[in-house]
Formats: sequence, C-alpha cells, structure tokens
Amino acid sequence: MKIIVAEKISSSAVDLLREPQWTVITHDQLDGKLAVELESADALVVRSAVQVDAALLEHARRLRVIGRAGVGVDNIDLDEATRKGIAVMNTPGANAVAVAEHTIGMMLAMARHLCRADALMHAGKWEKKSMQGTELRGKTIGIVGLGKVGMEVAQRARTFGMEIIAHDPFVSAAIAKDHSIRMASLDEIYAAADYLTLHVGLNLQTTGMINAESLKKMKKGIRLVNCARGELVDEAALVEALKQGQVAGAALDVFVHEPLKDSPLTSLPNVVLTPHIGGSTHEAQEAVGYQIALQVKEYLKHGVIQNAVNVPSVSHEEYLVLQPFTVLAERLGAFLAQTSEGTIEEISVRYSGHIAEGKTELVRNAAIKGILNQGLEEQANLVNAATIAASRGLRVHEASKPKSSRGESVISIFLKTSKEEHFVKGTVLHGNMPRLLHVDGIDVEAPLERDLIYLRNKDVPGVIGRVGTILGEHQINIANFSLGRLAENNTEAPSTPREAVAVVHVDGQVPETVLAVLRKVPAVQRAKAIRLF
Repeated sequence: MKIIVAEKISSSAVDLLREPQWTVITHDQLDGKLAVELESADALVVRSAVQVDAALLEHARRLRVIGRAGVGVDNIDLDEATRKGIAVMNTPGANAVAVAEHTIGMMLAMARHLCRADALMHAGKWEKKSMQGTELRGKTIGIVGLGKVGMEVAQRARTFGMEIIAHDPFVSAAIAKDHSIRMASLDEIYAAADYLTLHVGLNLQTTGMINAESLKKMKKGIRLVNCARGELVDEAALVEALKQGQVAGAALDVFVHEPLKDSPLTSLPNVVLTPHIGGSTHEAQEAVGYQIALQVKEYLKHGVIQNAVNVPSVSHEEYLVLQPFTVLAERLGAFLAQTSEGTIEEISVRYSGHIAEGKTELVRNAAIKGILNQGLEEQANLVNAATIAASRGLRVHEASKPKSSRGESVISIFLKTSKEEHFVKGTVLHGNMPRLLHVDGIDVEAPLERDLIYLRNKDVPGVIGRVGTILGEHQINIANFSLGRLAENNTEAPSTPREAVAVVHVDGQVPETVLAVLRKVPAVQRAKAIRLF
C-alpha cells in the first residue's frame, strides 16, 4: 500500500499511516514529482494548496481514496474522482471546539472591554473606572445554527450560567430539550437575546440575514458574534446600528471581503476584529490531520468510508442510471425546503417505476441532502445525509412501487414541518432533464432549473398578467411559466376560486423586494424565491 501525504500534517498523523508493507511519501520527499508518484499510489492526503484536478487525476491509475485535511474540497475535482471510483473524504467538525472557544472569547472580550483595556495599558494609561464591564452569567445567548459548533458553544455558555435559546429548523425539539436548549423563531431570538452568535452555512436564505430590518428587531444593546461566514452580515447596516447604539458591540472573525481593508468597522471602538482565526489552533490542526489519517487508514484496511463527500462505490453502469435521479431528488428536496416554513419533523421518499428497483439509498440521500443543505452549516452529501438527519432527530421513511401509472420513473417526496405539510412529485425527461410534475394535489409540470419563483394563489383572472408585469418592471426575464390548479370540486360553490400554483423559471436571482411586490397582489397567497444548484 502506498500513501502520499502531499502537504504538511502533524507527525502523529503521518505515524498513524505507517504500517508494515505500507509506504508513506511525505510532502518534503516529493521533490516536485507528485504526478509521477501518484501513478502507483493507493491514497492521497492533501490540505488546500494542492489542486487535485482532472489533469492530476489522469495519473491516478490505482488511487482509491483522497483525504482532505479540512472541510472545503474546492481544490478537488469531485466529479472526476467519482468517475474514477475514488472516494473523497474530508474532516467536518474537527475544529468545532476551536471555533466555539473563539466565540466565547469574543463574547468575553466585549463584556469586559478586554481589547480596549489592553491597548490603553500598552499606551501607558491606567483607566480602571472606564473599564467596568458586565457578566455573562444570567444573560441570554441566542444561537443561530445548532450544528457541531453551535452545540459546542451552547455547552460552554451553559457553564457560564447563560440562558440558551436557539434557532435551527433542522434540529428536533427532543434533541434541543436533551441539551437544555429552548428552540425559538428568529424574531423571538432577536427580541430576547443579549448575545447573538451565528453558526449557519451560507445559502440563499442566510446571505445577509443580519441586515437593517433584522437589526431593528433585536433587543437594544445586543452584542453580535460572527465566526461563521462574513456574507451572513450586511456590514454597512451593522456599522450604522453600532453607531446608533442599537447594537452595543460586535465581534467578527469573518468578513465579506478578506483580508479586511478600508472598512469602517476598523474605526469603531465597540467592535472586536480577528483575522479569520476561529479554527486556527494547534490542537485543531493536529485533530484535522489525525482525523483524516485515521479515516484513510480505516478505508484502506477495512473499506469503511467516513465523511465521504462523493457518492459511495457503484459500478459505472449503475452510476449512469442513478445520476439523473439523484439530481432530480436533490432538486425536489431543495424545492420543498425552500417553499416550506417551520421546523422539519419528517421526510418521506417514494419511488415508482424502474428506479424503485435500483440502489435507492443514493436517491434517498440526495433528497435529504437537498432538504438539509438549505440551512445546515455542515453540508450533507450522498453518503452522510441520512446520518445527519438521524442525529438531528428527523424521521425519514422510504417506500417503493416498481410500477408507475405514468409508465416512467417517478420520485415523490413528502415533507412535514411543525407548521405545515407539503408533497411533490418529479421525473427525468429525455435522460437528463429533472422535471416537477405535482405540488400538493395540483398537477403542474415545470423545469427544475436554477432560479424559480413559486406562487400559491387563487385562480382568478388577471394573476398571470400582473405577475408578468411586475417581473418585467423589475427587469426579470421569464424563461418558463408553468401553471396548475386543483381539480374542480362539484360540491363547492361555483363562485369559490380554486387553489392554484405557478412555477416561474426566471433568468437570475429574485430579490426580496420583488417578492414583496408579488405578495401584494390580492390573489397571491405565497411567493417564494427558489434557487437550485
């Protein structure tokens, strides 16, 4: 067995990979010959510098696994690795403690004016009276996102005697109760929290979630911590809120543009700034290297795949059949998640047609992935989606029906939340075109493409024209306009408008301001922007 460690990881991690009859080539032994060495390698371990692209993988004649010592896999061509049957693993959560401790440190720095006190002392000034601070004890911390980092923050906040409230639609009430956490809506958290800390991933819903409107909803004097993603915060709106005193303090480790330059944040005395070092500890880096070494070793010795970010092993023929349906399932799941409101409780996936006879585990996980990745900080994939759902207390069900009334393979997904239930069906046309067929009892055929607008409305004259006019006025081009309505019910009064849906495929992302205008149309009951990847 031959393993290439192409970038520096801890010596203990390298030692873990050393076994009798195994050869380990470290980064300092490569001498610029990575491609040559890769031709006879079984495993490759990288961090973020080495680009594992298609050209490099052409040399991977016997490679079985790529281990990424870290979370992001942007430097690895996942599609090419999958086509070659190479498992790709990363190490999510290995730095969770480091980020959580940094978060608590940021809170203490704000509470006790630590940064200003240190600066004044270094300047030879003794200003004890102006340094009176506050305690964390008895304060309410609002945690947005209860993934691994969020849970670690909650554990530490509890030891400080803080009351913990949190928002995460992908965590069940039972799991939260076990950790003495009260779940709440975002608005409830904004109104109650003395400290607000963000631990969510970046997507259409979370981008700019801290903005002028949300800041106005917060308790006056709130203190904000962001060690997650810079794009979660509208920095201009935060600066204004800090100047006005609505926000008493902010502690930021991440920024929209990094490194931070020429920002008004640097001139504000009530802001603590650190250069994206939340996960940068010796222990975290040691843990990342050791974890990936352990995972690679387990895979090579026992075939156990942990934290894989691409599909599990299937034959080339099976992959060709399943791939269009995994895309369909993921997009149906993402569609459902973005059109639903409330905390997710149950997911059901049903297959009919020839797809029901295949390895539906992949399709099921794709559906779960599409649902969960609309709000999770740790990204679900085709291997770990079901595990993540189970860890968050979500119920997942499957059912198969080999024959389809339409004579084709159809995937149906049911999603139950704390507020509502929704159901969709879809299929694949012409071999690779994912298509929506049905929404909540209404047949509506629409392409599942990147940017969509989903409307629920009363079936009355003028709605289509008004929607088209509004989108035209805002320079939004319509690529496809799909309509459907409930079948006529003879028991209803003839004057009662039927329920209808519209799925509008548009060219480009739809701003919230446009959705607000659409919602003002009298017949429109719901308008949502959907982004599918």
